Amino acid sequence: MKSTVVGSFPVEVKKASSTKNKLLNAIGAYDPFKESIKDSVIAQLDAGVDIISDGQVRGDMVSIFTEYIPGMKIVDGNTEIVSKIRKPTQEISIKDLQYAKKVMKEYYGGSIPEGNGVKGIITGPNTIVHSSRITSFYKNKEDAIIDLAHSLKYEVDAIAKKVEPVYIQIDEPFLSTGMVDMKTAREAVDILHDGLQVPLAMHVCGILKDAFKDISKFNVDILDFEFAGNNINLDVLEKNYPLVSNKKIGFGCVDSSVNTVDSESDVDKLVFKAIEIVGKDNLLLDPDCGLRRAPKDVAFAKLKLMNDIKDKYN
Repeated sequence: MKSTVVGSFPVEVKKASSTKNKLLNAIGAYDPFKESIKDSVIAQLDAGVDIISDGQVRGDMVSIFTEYIPGMKIVDGNTEIVSKIRKPTQEISIKDLQYAKKVMKEYYGGSIPEGNGVKGIITGPNTIVHSSRITSFYKNKEDAIIDLAHSLKYEVDAIAKKVEPVYIQIDEPFLSTGMVDMKTAREAVDILHDGLQVPLAMHVCGILKDAFKDISKFNVDILDFEFAGNNINLDVLEKNYPLVSNKKIGFGCVDSSVNTVDSESDVDKLVFKAIEIVGKDNLLLDPDCGLRRAPKDVAFAKLKLMNDIKDKYN
């Protein structure tokens, strides 16, 4: 049984302090987020996380991608679809993921333990389009979703080739809302998965009762759901597990919606039940969702608690 994170971690943007960084800042070459990535990676590793993220420190889950995709424009902090969606103007997350992997390798003295590593994370095309406003070109969201899937495919393939992650995760929280055409959503994920040589995961938060059967049909290797802050989902998983028994389950076992540390007893009971349903070999423990909104010490304590319980059962 391994542990991971859904993605985001509290961000602390630091001003240039060393002589080198001050010089870089003076010529406009200082990256204020680089230290945030390093801090996030080390916090995850100190807490015992096996499969880490880069902390997604550069912004919200939509704009960090749409900023670089032609056809999409950020207006007053919100994304608008203004013309045909095309190939990204640059690789979006590659350098951050490569740096996160470098920090992880150094943390372990030069060699990352087998089965551990970095995962790439992209916000899914369904969620991005449903979070955006169409102002021109597209008459419906479905056509925009398919075009965006083809655009994001460039990023997915670049992550697989240049980062060599443990796996790649698509964040699709909108799939549990009832607002998404599931046929189009599956087609979009198929585009992202086509020819991929690393496992593909899909994270869906929210209540699963009405959407689980549809979600189970998606062509992914790992399905990641929230269970700590949503007790309905555990019953849904138990009753419908045969539908996803060919996939690994990302099991949200600490509540990312509250900024207090979870009850050890409650998390232990959840993990024990998950092992009964899924089995340790098919289980990835993680928080319900990203931890960006939590204080840094609380986020760390949640991850440490999760991994202490993981170690207990391993």
